[in-house]
Amino acid sequence: MKGPYPIMNSPEQTLHTENKMGVMPIPKLLVSMSLPMVASMLVQALYNVVDSIFVSKFDQAAMTAVTLAFPAQTLLIASAVGTGVGINALLSYNLGKKDQKGVNNAASHGIFIYTIYAIAFCILGFTLAGPFIRSQFAPKDFAEDYDLTMKTIGYGKDYLSIVMGCSVGMFFQILLERLLQSTGKTIYSMITQGTGAVVNIILDYALVFGHFGLPRMGVKGAAIATVIGQCVAALIALYFNLAKNKEVSLSMRGFRLHAATVRNIYKVAFPSILMQAIASVITFILNKLLAGFTMDAVTVFGIYFRIQSFIFMPVFGFNSGMVPILAYNYGARRKKRMLETLRLSYFIAAGIMVVGTILFWTIPEQLLSLFSEDAESLEKLVTYGKPAFHYISLHFIAASFSIITISVFQALGNGLYATIVSVSRQVVILLPVAWFMAKVVKRLDFVWLSYPIAEFASALLCAFFLMRIYRKQISPLPE
Repeated sequence: MKGPYPIMNSPEQTLHTENKMGVMPIPKLLVSMSLPMVASMLVQALYNVVDSIFVSKFDQAAMTAVTLAFPAQTLLIASAVGTGVGINALLSYNLGKKDQKGVNNAASHGIFIYTIYAIAFCILGFTLAGPFIRSQFAPKDFAEDYDLTMKTIGYGKDYLSIVMGCSVGMFFQILLERLLQSTGKTIYSMITQGTGAVVNIILDYALVFGHFGLPRMGVKGAAIATVIGQCVAALIALYFNLAKNKEVSLSMRGFRLHAATVRNIYKVAFPSILMQAIASVITFILNKLLAGFTMDAVTVFGIYFRIQSFIFMPVFGFNSGMVPILAYNYGARRKKRMLETLRLSYFIAAGIMVVGTILFWTIPEQLLSLFSEDAESLEKLVTYGKPAFHYISLHFIAASFSIITISVFQALGNGLYATIVSVSRQVVILLPVAWFMAKVVKRLDFVWLSYPIAEFASALLCAFFLMRIYRKQISPLPE
């Protein structure tokens, strides 16, 4: 069988009790594993929106600066979340095989890898944040309004250097939450993420505007609040793993780096990392294309990403619940449970995206008004934001299919398929179409159409690869 892990029928039983992923009815299992993640991700999405609202109320230039920092943040998160997908899949697969040594080996390698990440991004954050923000401005921006441009660059540097330079909390929060998810203990992940997000929101209010006796720090305060919230969440997740997660050992005693384990992690993780890293580059380029029209379009782009997270986060939450179920039952050779999980996941994801499309088409003005300082700024946001919300949201339903399908590729070890889809969607279709609309057609409204065009093409490619996987890996499994 193809995939990163060979299917084995070993009589060795080092885990003596069957995990719920192998026995619980699929609807109940998927909901029980996903709803805590959906809830925690919605809280996280709420934090992202509230964070941006606070920043935009402080200064509209600050909102633009945070948007310009977004591509680098995406790269940061890509490394953490993508690697977490690989660790999650490998650990769940070994649980399905009843291989305790493999489970602990995956966890200890995760700790090592995330430590390296934290050190690397600390160096990058405190050395390259300023040049990165400045690179997104054209000479005309300095000529037209030098003071505003320099203020925006200053905001962006302050925010990005702190968020990247102090990212150790984020890395270990994500790692430790993935360990809980891999063993089906998603309720603890919900508590961890929810608590971290609430801490972020409270500290945002206090540090951005200077409440509760704390200094008024603006954008720098928002970054500090983010870092503190992540560290609190990481500590809570560590406690839950040590006290509640008896299926995984976090001991590094006797640890030796094993190349095969790293390869297995990144066979699954690399597509996720690449997909989000490409998204980082694409967002960087799109920011520059949009800035060629007006910096207000860049601000709208940032607002769109914050609000759409309320739609996409629940889908990713169900996705997080689906991946370990698929990986576990693939390792246990249970075809019927795999197919039932897939059908239910596609149905739920499509339903969420239908709701999201309706909201973006019916109340764009109300959504944009949350981020305006006054009537004048709201008028600008609505002028550029309403068509953006309408056009981009056309891709939501197709995106639900692609998101679930790419996770199927990862759960079953077909990282190459996920890589091809991700690269094709963003590099082959999205970026050239956006460039053509901006530089040749020269219509800002049409730039937004690059998203639905790319997503529908991606969905077709996903369908093609899904049929191949079904024939080669799922169909041969026993009923």
